[in-house]
Amino acid sequence: MITEILTKEDLQIFRVELLAELTELVTRLKSDIKQPLLPEGLRTEQACQLLDCSNGKLLSLRSSGKIRCRKVGGTLYYNQEDIRKLLKHGTRA
Repeated sequence: MITEILTKEDLQIFRVELLAELTELVTRLKSDIKQPLLPEGLRTEQACQLLDCSNGKLLSLRSSGKIRCRKVGGTLYYNQEDIRKLLKHGTRA
């Protein structure tokens, strides 16, 4: 049986190569991302202000499908285009 001994220099070379590969991978992934990582949308407070409505009414609009939203972490983000359509058509929230 052959025993190989790893030296500090071997580990240092491995670390440098690994970091270079990870850096290249992250750079490639960043360039492949077409959409921003931040959510596009309005928070509840912003949506209520624009529509001049209460949180309850906003919940009703969401439940009825008139406004789409998505939850990121613990925060709801309302679809800006849906809000624009409601405002454009003069639909009173």
